[in-house]
Amino acid sequence: MFILQLSKVKIKAVTLAVLFISLTIIDVRSMGVSRLDLPVPLERVVTNEKVIALTINVDWGEEFIPAMLDELEKYDAKVTFFVTGRWAKNNSEMIKIIDSKGHQIENHGYYHSHPDKLPVSKTQEEIMATDKVIVGITGKKTNYYAPPYGERGPNGLQAASELGYTTVLWTLDTVDWKPESTPEVIAQRILEPKIRYGVKPEKNGAIVLMHPKENTLLALPLILSRLKNEGFDIVSIEKLITSG
Repeated sequence: MFILQLSKVKIKAVTLAVLFISLTIIDVRSMGVSRLDLPVPLERVVTNEKVIALTINVDWGEEFIPAMLDELEKYDAKVTFFVTGRWAKNNSEMIKIIDSKGHQIENHGYYHSHPDKLPVSKTQEEIMATDKVIVGITGKKTNYYAPPYGERGPNGLQAASELGYTTVLWTLDTVDWKPESTPEVIAQRILEPKIRYGVKPEKNGAIVLMHPKENTLLALPLILSRLKNEGFDIVSIEKLITSG
């Protein structure tokens, strides 16, 4: 009887010890994540200058890009294309055309994966593989990373930061990938952004998210002509940063 009781006491003690160790590990891991010195993603550049950056995330939609380039040229607008590695590999001639017209080409990962769901090392592999493809086509290294799906978790931020990349998100989202986003609605989301959390987003120094879609192409003349009439320069991410 005494032996049985002692055994139960030992089991209880071991259980409590395991629980304590587990909680300690969880606490340490939590502290480790919170202590990571991760940069804040770039969503807008604070500036008094009338500059705005249009970014075009590309993993499909190459059929609309030539006409988009024509519209951008009409208004002397320079934009930043964030492309996936797999798209760049399959559309090397298009990459050359984009580059030749003076637009910035940057990194959107390789497979359009979810960086929040991947280990840091895997996202880094995708970023580096994409950079290798782009350098092979243009001779220019990428320095900015637009995470697919706009994810901003610690894994993706750490992956980009350790490789020396700036993570870029946006100020204004056209949500142009949704079927109900007409050209007029897409243009309105940039030109007359709605108040969010009691604040109307600033267009000065704003970063705009777009995709190569038919309705985005149709919205471009509305967007570009109005921005130009308002005195805005439409610039690349790199130039936007230097204006701040």
